[in-house]
Amino acid sequence: MTKKIHALVDGGGTIWKFLLSPGEKHDAPFALPLLETAELSGSMVMADRGYDSNAIVEYIEEHEGICVIPSKTNRRVESPYDSVAYRHRNIIERFFCRLTQFRKIATRFDKLAASFAAFILIAAIVIALIFF
Repeated sequence: MTKKIHALVDGGGTIWKFLLSPGEKHDAPFALPLLETAELSGSMVMADRGYDSNAIVEYIEEHEGICVIPSKTNRRVESPYDSVAYRHRNIIERFFCRLTQFRKIATRFDKLAASFAAFILIAAIVIALIFF
């Protein structure tokens, strides 16, 4: 079984919270549980196109956050986003690259989600200690 990691990462590349989902599920339904735990007022919320949905954009705007999510290609009306600010999403991508340097995470050997999540926590602590 495949697993996806959905993470809430701050501007410095430190993970705050993460969720695991089945690999065949779409990304968007897992964004709201992560966003509900964060203070969005005045913050830029960056994500890739997979997280573009009306519910997520409305939630961010209701909580006075700035939505920096490009529209999916199948949208009839594209929503505007700050393309210059979107370039800073590489911080999130670099976090995931560091995370996948751990073989156990990259290959997803663990059968149980609990043991996989525990190793993600250990890897996140090691990353925080080494890079920050």
